[in-house]
Amino acid sequence: MKTITTAILMLCSVAVFAQTNTELKKHYEAYYKQMKKQGDKQGVINAMTHLDVLEPSVARKDTLAYIYLSEGQYMQALNTIGVEKNPTDSDMNVEVKALALKNLNQIEMALEHFEVLYKRNPNVYLAYEMAEMKIQTKDLVGARLNIDYAMANVTEDMKRAFYEQQQPYETSMKAALMYLKGLLTFTENKETNMDAALKFMNDALAIDPNFNLAKISREALEAQKAQRAKRAAEKKE
Repeated sequence: MKTITTAILMLCSVAVFAQTNTELKKHYEAYYKQMKKQGDKQGVINAMTHLDVLEPSVARKDTLAYIYLSEGQYMQALNTIGVEKNPTDSDMNVEVKALALKNLNQIEMALEHFEVLYKRNPNVYLAYEMAEMKIQTKDLVGARLNIDYAMANVTEDMKRAFYEQQQPYETSMKAALMYLKGLLTFTENKETNMDAALKFMNDALAIDPNFNLAKISREALEAQKAQRAKRAAEKKE
């Protein structure tokens, strides 16, 4: 009799727990919809976190990590989905890892995930991002391959955003690629490639005269060239 009573109590407890769990899920689903309607991102994050605890879901984790990323909470995004490469990861999952790691200045780790995205869907924008990072990590051969792909596939309507000024701005992707090609050319050999790098900066500015980063880079290259000329003249004296 005692055993039967215990079993009944356990079954009742399970039923109550299931009912409570269902009610909580409904509550947080409603809360999520309301927070989304109000544009309250932190509220959305809180609701999705509770829902994932109540009913774990890979898709929900991916979405939650993406929201963290969009809010600039890069560590929280990575803590949600991890940093490992998994062949079953969704495109959203891989993109979050790539961008979060890049923003945390973990360039080599970020590149691993960018490579996955590029294999799945090669495009000019990814090629630009990867080339820029490869120049930083001194993978100059890889950077040139990405730039060559982008140059062969870029179209007139493509734009690239830049943020080095207080006010972000956009420029033609063709101009951005010319600038990047100039940067790569100079990095490949700073002693012999200055004039070639300057030409690419001028080509970028011919496409977009207001391209600020190309202007800054051209001025820096011209200043270095002037210093070299001055030193050479002093040696002759």
